[in-house]
Amino acid sequence: MVIELTKRQEQIIEIVKRHGPITGERIADILNLTRATLRPDLSILTMAGYLEARPRVGYYYSGKKNADLYGEALRKLKVKDYKAVPVVITEKTSVYDAIVTMFMEDVGTLIVVRDGFLQGVVSRKDLLKVAIGGGDIRQFPVNMAMTRLPHVITVDVEESLYEAASLMVRHEVDSLPVVRHNAEQSGLEVVGRVSKTTVTRAFVELGQYRDV
Repeated sequence: MVIELTKRQEQIIEIVKRHGPITGERIADILNLTRATLRPDLSILTMAGYLEARPRVGYYYSGKKNADLYGEALRKLKVKDYKAVPVVITEKTSVYDAIVTMFMEDVGTLIVVRDGFLQGVVSRKDLLKVAIGGGDIRQFPVNMAMTRLPHVITVDVEESLYEAASLMVRHEVDSLPVVRHNAEQSGLEVVGRVSKTTVTRAFVELGQYRDV
């Protein structure tokens, strides 16, 4: 994230370089401004990577390029800290029941499991194809419509949220099953899900101002 600094922002950086770590209140005193006036500038400079902030300590100059620090921050967000509860069905679930579940849970993809282990995924498009193809969708099992392993794109629970976002963009999917490799049973245990909404929420949280 590259930004064009204002004159005041450049002044703040110079003050932090000379006096850091320094509190926001002290910076405001030096510039003869209120703390509230400086809050947006400090937030921008911290997010851009020019400054780092520590609670009860203050701001200090990062010494890094802004893009470097922002990239590091994104990669520190872990899937395990942001994953949602997975919406799962079994292979024997009917297409009708899958459609009802998808509607009630307001998701675009359902995760198909057997004893908690990943078997496949089924999307709105998959279910729509079956529904408009005729036949009794109350009798048609979802395993006839799902995408099966090993063609399912997953993300490991210990992976970064950045990697999850990259996978979704690269493979043009809206969500991913979060899995844990189970060596004993040689399978992928489903422990959650991440979606584009998950990633957006995390990035908004990353951008929230933290006062010090």
